[in-house]
Amino acid sequence: MTVHSSSGRTAPGRAGLRDFIGIGLGPFNLGLAALTAPIDDLDGLFLERKPNVDWHPGMLIEGTTMQVPFMADLATLADPTSEYSFLNYLKENGRIYPFYIRESFFQLRTEFQDYLRWAAAKLDNLAFEREVTEVTWEDGVYAVRSEGPGGERIDLAKRLVLGTGTPPWIPPACRELESDTVCHASSYLEHRERLRACKSITVVGSGQSAAEIYRDLLGGIDTGGYELNWVTRSPRFFPLEYTKLTLEMTSPEYVDYFHGLPAAKRDELNHAHKGLYKGINAELINDIYDVLYEKKFTMGTVPTRLFTNCTVEKATGCGSVRLGVRQHEQDRSFDLATEGLVLATGYSYRVPGFLDPVRDRLRFDATGRLEPRRDYSVDKAGAGEVFVQNAELATHGFTAPDLGMAAYRNSWIIRSMTGREVYPIEQRIGFQEFGSPS
Repeated sequence: MTVHSSSGRTAPGRAGLRDFIGIGLGPFNLGLAALTAPIDDLDGLFLERKPNVDWHPGMLIEGTTMQVPFMADLATLADPTSEYSFLNYLKENGRIYPFYIRESFFQLRTEFQDYLRWAAAKLDNLAFEREVTEVTWEDGVYAVRSEGPGGERIDLAKRLVLGTGTPPWIPPACRELESDTVCHASSYLEHRERLRACKSITVVGSGQSAAEIYRDLLGGIDTGGYELNWVTRSPRFFPLEYTKLTLEMTSPEYVDYFHGLPAAKRDELNHAHKGLYKGINAELINDIYDVLYEKKFTMGTVPTRLFTNCTVEKATGCGSVRLGVRQHEQDRSFDLATEGLVLATGYSYRVPGFLDPVRDRLRFDATGRLEPRRDYSVDKAGAGEVFVQNAELATHGFTAPDLGMAAYRNSWIIRSMTGREVYPIEQRIGFQEFGSPS
């Protein structure tokens, strides 16, 4: 439908009023789409700027696996009978018995990407290639303006669910670098062949992505003829904490406990909790050592250096980059020259610019971060109008980016939107108590 404005200029078409609009289609909002699909009285629409679900395409390295078990899919932990479960994906694709025989809880990362696209193809309320440009508040509803094939349009909804993801974080020292051999880990595969053609490559970062990229490049160091460096701020290459009592912290009661703490204490804990979600799989650390040992035996000297306790403070050059690095414990600085540079420096949430017209309707803390309530809503009115996915690290803790808690969070959001508990929401699952006794 085309609407003509009084100025004579053609105005974008307006769709009918929805119960909610989800913006962004990563695993979290795609999970919400799967869980709301069977709910007849909840009408949602999901908008995504890309042409398909595209989950960390730059890190789909051959042989890499997920860090969470397959049950942390789009729906299982809320509804084990869902047709959108990973097990149903395997069954429909004739692979459930091979997966069973494989005896691993951790699916291939490429397999997870394929699963997400399989689920997306089964849903009929997803709109791809729709770039949201502006959200406004008009006549008591949210108007979401987007551009894409067919031009501009406006979709109306009573509520929003923001699932726009976390953009790559680039260290300030490296933001002015311009080279086709400098990249963030999020686009590693796109740059891999150009990097392998360099005489020297440096990986900067301390987590799983940095380790996977280093391992990938290390495998070809003898035939590639390059030098390979790994620089990390961490005091060691620490493993992801994965003991069972530690995993109890990914629980409803820990989220309750964390959310109830003062903001300063939450920030302190988030810094201390990096080993719970930013560490490296222990098996990968051991594999890297084994490959180093093997390469040393066959090559004599392995042209690689691993630097811990080090921060990149300066970066200059074009084509060939000179890094100014400081070693914390010694408080000494040194230079490191490299042709290729991979920044496995993580991601950081930013409030999307398209929300600027409605910022006055949203809750922010003293530092300018969104401040979600316990039910993941961020609208000032407290009416359950705007919800966030993976933007609540400061208020809900390290479970925010955890795929295993996604179905739980979506169950909360669905309860807030419908006024009833469509999917049972667990309140206590752990053996331990996180706070003092009542």
